[in-house]
Amino acid sequence: MIVGGGIAGLLAAAACRAFVQEVVVIERDVLPDRPAPRKGLPQARHAHMLWSGGADAIESLAPGVTGTLLDAGAHRIPLPTGMVSLSPEGWYRRWPESHYILACSRDLLDWAVRDRVLPGGGITVLTGAEALGLTGDARRVDGVWIREDAGPARRICADLVVDASGRASRAPRWLAALGAGPVRELTVDAGVAYASRIYRAPKGADEHCPVFTIQADPRRGGPGQIATIIPIEDGRWLVSLSGTRGGEPTADEAAYLDFARGVRHPLVGQLLAHAEPLSDIAVTRSTVNRRRLYERARNLPDGFVALGDSAAALNPVYGHGLSVAALGAVALRGELRRGGVTAPGLTRRIRRAIARPAGVAWGLATGQDVFYPGSVGRSPNPVDRLVSRYVNRLVRTSTGSYAMAKALTDVMTLQSGPGRLVRPRVLFGAARGPLRPRLAKPPLTDRELGFLAPADVVAAAADVP
Repeated sequence: MIVGGGIAGLLAAAACRAFVQEVVVIERDVLPDRPAPRKGLPQARHAHMLWSGGADAIESLAPGVTGTLLDAGAHRIPLPTGMVSLSPEGWYRRWPESHYILACSRDLLDWAVRDRVLPGGGITVLTGAEALGLTGDARRVDGVWIREDAGPARRICADLVVDASGRASRAPRWLAALGAGPVRELTVDAGVAYASRIYRAPKGADEHCPVFTIQADPRRGGPGQIATIIPIEDGRWLVSLSGTRGGEPTADEAAYLDFARGVRHPLVGQLLAHAEPLSDIAVTRSTVNRRRLYERARNLPDGFVALGDSAAALNPVYGHGLSVAALGAVALRGELRRGGVTAPGLTRRIRRAIARPAGVAWGLATGQDVFYPGSVGRSPNPVDRLVSRYVNRLVRTSTGSYAMAKALTDVMTLQSGPGRLVRPRVLFGAARGPLRPRLAKPPLTDRELGFLAPADVVAAAADVP
């Protein structure tokens, strides 16, 4: 039984299908049969990046999904070749490809996953259905209470229940009602707000267009503000502006471009100055980092696990949520393959396996967010400060060293764990520092300079203040 029919839920269903007689997915919304918005996914209007670690995981669970996406207009963008990015330590160079991202709208990504997962058989989706609670007791969960189309509640029995209902998960309360738990919860909230809008890409930018991103620098002392352009299908740009507490963007039309020009470098604002907006500005503040430590809880029943945002909801600015859900589903499949759905100790092993990629992404997100003014949840401790100094050194070195950029991207794309960054070669590289001097301007090609208005070409060459 899967609670939630979004990407996390469908990937969990794909992971379970080979090991059970039937998978039942409970979903409140009616799932569209084409790339289209749905009520239960308001975050779809904001930028999503699918790092190669997550993309590879999805492909392993739903073979052919990458081809479906590319055929529908998604972009496979090589990293770091296809990224014009200002880090806290300067501009990254556009080294030869070592990793990649898949860039498209969230509506297209959700549809492509449905298109590849559901026709395979063995999965029943109950739409217009709400999960009301768990059945069983403090020792074992054996099903879910549901209500369909405002009808009477009924029980569906299951050997395994996977909560993939997202940030709004009510699983801790459901477990408490069975006499189980508690589940410890960690939060770090930098007060991030997002304001996103779709633009028509300039002529010539519909193919081989890079991602443009101006990152924040937590050490500057003020709010962290970020501006990002991601090319998506149908010749469009998805633009997301974000800011931490005290520096949030708004839906104000007049202020949108000013915000984009006012981050650490005006490049994104310059690129948008003469671009045609195609949508209203969508704003969200549902960005708190929240992690539920199911893997550490001592008094939890067998037969229940949580996956994706239900277990670890992350600040979306780092783009790890989808990849963490996909890697969690791969971990679920791996544990089922080892012993089957009723094996002793199965759910404890699944919880620990799901927690590994979630823990990496949690560290990457909160390791930055705790340093912003007004961040709530916890303050940076001496270990945070030591790690931050080392990561800053790695970032600085990676702006002038391909080997170091590759090591850092291995972790950022979730294709390696943080241990990758303390191997002897990486430690030596960090101590040595960058092998090339800092770039004085954005590494734009002549074609990309053509996306700018003539008056902004010179301004784009300005160094970072």
